[in-house]
Amino acid sequence: MTPRTAAVWEALRRELRRAGGRELTVLDVGGGTGGFAVPLAELGHRVTVVDASPDALATLVRRATDAGVADRVRAVQGDGDALAGLIGDEAADLVLCHAVLEVVDHPADVVAAVAAALRPGGAVSLLVAGRAAAVLGRAVNGHLDAAARVLSDPAGCAGPRDTLRRRYDAASATALLEAAGLTVEQIHGVRVFADLLPAAVAEADPQALLDLELAAAAHAPYRDLAAQLHLFARK
Repeated sequence: MTPRTAAVWEALRRELRRAGGRELTVLDVGGGTGGFAVPLAELGHRVTVVDASPDALATLVRRATDAGVADRVRAVQGDGDALAGLIGDEAADLVLCHAVLEVVDHPADVVAAVAAALRPGGAVSLLVAGRAAAVLGRAVNGHLDAAARVLSDPAGCAGPRDTLRRRYDAASATALLEAAGLTVEQIHGVRVFADLLPAAVAEADPQALLDLELAAAAHAPYRDLAAQLHLFARK
């Protein structure tokens, strides 16, 4: 667990403990090379990764093989809004959807597909780019025009050269999940401080940074200024 992913793993581990040792069926939408899928498989769960990139999935398979969990990891090429045809309804106990909604054409369709893929009582881990952090980051780096564009744009986009099509705050991300019939249980900030500190400071005491990230993750206003927002919701 690193300071950049600590808050996400804390929430995931709570869900795994809630399962009481039961093997979970996990779906990782846009899970790419398996940064979460392989560790979850190593913990004894079965993970299906759906991703549009064949290269990323090939890396996932190699990574799972190297970790000795190839029998617990399945790679499926496809898009997040097509889960019904790829996976089926009510097929997963836990769905991860990390850094996906910022780049797809229709975020609501992806969230609806995620909700349909969940079994009753199942949970979704949603990770999205934070709008406030994008504004502040551009401003403190001297890109005032870009900061103003992110602030004023309804989707939180800086313009045609922006690598992300949209960004979220806690309210907009919550509304998206609730519209799909999911109940938000937790909201945490991810990378509250990790992206702000010089590398030398972060590397000097990584445990202190990790502890600070976890301490601030659930508390406003720090949570809302994080580079990413992590929402944990249940069906």
